Amino acid sequence: MDSFKIAFINVLISLLYMAPGFILCKTKKAVASHLSTISAILIYACSPCMIISSFISLDYSLVNLLNMALFFVVSFVIQLVFLLLVFLIFRKKFTISKYRMLTIGSVLGNCGFFGLPLIKALLPDNPEVACYSSIYVISMNILVFTAGIYCLTQDKKYISVKAALINPTAISFLVAFPLYLFGASNWLPTVLKDSIGLLGKMTTPMCMFILGIRLATMDFKKLFTNSFVYFACIGKLIVFPLFAYVCVLFLPLPASFKASMLILAATPCASIILNLAEIHGKETEMSANCILLSTLLCILTIPVLALLI
Repeated sequence: MDSFKIAFINVLISLLYMAPGFILCKTKKAVASHLSTISAILIYACSPCMIISSFISLDYSLVNLLNMALFFVVSFVIQLVFLLLVFLIFRKKFTISKYRMLTIGSVLGNCGFFGLPLIKALLPDNPEVACYSSIYVISMNILVFTAGIYCLTQDKKYISVKAALINPTAISFLVAFPLYLFGASNWLPTVLKDSIGLLGKMTTPMCMFILGIRLATMDFKKLFTNSFVYFACIGKLIVFPLFAYVCVLFLPLPASFKASMLILAATPCASIILNLAEIHGKETEMSANCILLSTLLCILTIPVLALLI
């Protein structure tokens, strides 16, 4: 039951971070039109520091290196296979945009901002799990800018291999990985590591602050009464994480590897889904509802799934 309690408390704390954004927006001290600036700080400053911090906090070892490489391959394959399975189930209805949103919404998760602090709390004796979270984000981003955009638009011209390989997450990894290989945890000045770590720790509060502002602008009736959104939430919060866990459960892998795969797969729908929907003008309301509702409901699902660890 310890894993349930730890997961519940950490998810609850993350959800409480939404309160300041919600209150400030309702009292007109913050407005949704400013979210693009806050999002830019989150994506281009805080998130890269989160990734770099996770690598420079870990001592180099060949075992960890091999496990991280394997985690990249396995996480990518699991996401791709599940994406294809959902596509095959709804292929006859794929001309309807909400089914395409359901397809990507059931796979792409908030595994960095939301997942990283959660798995660190659940597995405090396994510092490598922070790197697993960063690697999961990288594998997910490849799908976001290829299969994800295609599912959303059904137009191959929007697929961007360049965006999949050259983005803040990938660039952060290119900076962090050599530092890890050369044992930066041992020689990098503590004050610098702490500064990078502090900016990295801002990702979760800032992400949830943004969601709080978005929640304040939503029609609550539409948020909780759209039955189709619940299908996306069930897929993302229950079906996909169980699928991911079964895929690795019987493999000869470390327990921290399997636990990380489960928890990262169980995170709410990714915020980037809304960004893509807004850019391409497809199902913006449904994507926002999927993100917010799955974020609220995960306080029920993640602690229960954590019992499997």
